[in-house]
Amino acid sequence: MRRHTAWACATASLFGTVTAALKLGDGGAQPKVVSLDIHRRHVEDPVASDKLRRRQEDSTTNIVLDNKRNLYLLNASLGNPPQEIRFHLDTGSSDLWTNSDSSALCESVYDPCRESGTYDANASSTYRYVDSDFRISYVDGSGARGDHAVDTIRVGDVVLDGLQIGIGYRSSSGESILGIGYIGNEAAVARGLSEPYANLPELMTRSGRINSNAYSLWLNDLDASTGALLFGGVDTEKYVGRLETLPIQTTHGGDSAPTEFVITLTDLSFVEDGGDTLRIATGRADAVLLDSGSSLTYLPDDVAADVMKAVGVEFDRENGIGLVPCSLADRTSTIDFRFSQPVISVPLNELVLTPQRRYSSSPRVTLTLADGRTEACFFGIMPAGKYPPVLGDTFLRSAYVVYDLENHEISLAQTNFNATADRILEIGSGPDAVPDADAVQDPVPAVSAPPGGARIGNYFGGGGGGSGTGSQQPSSTPKGGARHAVGAVPSCVLLVASTLGALLLSWTITS
Repeated sequence: MRRHTAWACATASLFGTVTAALKLGDGGAQPKVVSLDIHRRHVEDPVASDKLRRRQEDSTTNIVLDNKRNLYLLNASLGNPPQEIRFHLDTGSSDLWTNSDSSALCESVYDPCRESGTYDANASSTYRYVDSDFRISYVDGSGARGDHAVDTIRVGDVVLDGLQIGIGYRSSSGESILGIGYIGNEAAVARGLSEPYANLPELMTRSGRINSNAYSLWLNDLDASTGALLFGGVDTEKYVGRLETLPIQTTHGGDSAPTEFVITLTDLSFVEDGGDTLRIATGRADAVLLDSGSSLTYLPDDVAADVMKAVGVEFDRENGIGLVPCSLADRTSTIDFRFSQPVISVPLNELVLTPQRRYSSSPRVTLTLADGRTEACFFGIMPAGKYPPVLGDTFLRSAYVVYDLENHEISLAQTNFNATADRILEIGSGPDAVPDADAVQDPVPAVSAPPGGARIGNYFGGGGGGSGTGSQQPSSTPKGGARHAVGAVPSCVLLVASTLGALLLSWTITS
């Protein structure tokens, strides 16, 4: 769960300048895309953040804020007239929700909702109340309760009418969340209160904005301030070679459809600077979750231990972190992850995380190894312990990932760091819809898959009910139905997401 703090850092303005640009596609064609420039925001220690996020539901009764997470943010607006909101992009959950402007949290002296923004149902002519069953909690203990409603969303030039949203009238987090996972992973569905509804990527598909429910994610390297989320398309300039396609593993067993982005990790190697290869794990069938909401990568304990031994990690058991010499970032070694056939090579410099000062005027943050002299940095791979293995941002930055929810497939390729050109191809519909992709032959199925449920979130216990405990309906219900947007309908939507990379740790402070 979170600690209550004021916002940690000085940041850019809440909402970046929105620019729309058409990108040239294959043969000079111009796919209809929407590009959002999003500013970077510095945040605190991702190691502590991940520890808190990975706690179970027993943390949900006493919730405290710490606002510590590496976030990928995008700007959008809700309602008519538009109310600007900055959303935390989350592939591990499926609901879009934001805080009400009248929530006690947002009206507190700390003003924790200032950066994300809030939603005023009474101010929107296209708002329509659905029920009071919105209730969601995340693994870090944060969460919200309130109403479900439908309203208009605008993302750049894309306008979608009738998107179901959650409104937090009682909340423990100042963030707004845009979940883009499977609709079967929606909070009300997991609690047995409703059938799935069309979340943002599903609504884009049903309304014809994109051809099928699929998108690609490019986080770029550790030093980059922006990445890219592309609904309905792939950008061949952002990766090397061709995409290779794997089946998503089910989290429920049997013939049930998957609800999370789980694939099978089969091998892992350490490739040293000179080219010598140490095979750390071979012939495995580990179910691993692709989770952009996790700052670090968490491997099965035996695999993580062998990786740490090969790299020379000092593991601080008291604080639960791995430390390495910061000079390790100068090496050209890689950790290679194999998934039956595709291999993603993660450079060591993407796994060496440097602690940063909280403010530009703050004292420099310094860690040392056990010798008391060597400057230390965090290592981006950790043992999973009792939790399911997760491939977080320290892995995902080295991979270009296509999430095909319609065909339950993941396509992978080695990322092309700092690419400046675009060559965008639309994803079609039906089987084999992802362009420039080859199916992996005889992929290894996972021996076991982690249980379902939003990875960034588990849910408040108990049933729920039409009363929506803790929820407040607006003082008046706006009248008038939703209005259809006028204008061209994009078939491929590009959103640029911001990586927020500053780390904070209060260890040894030197002036």
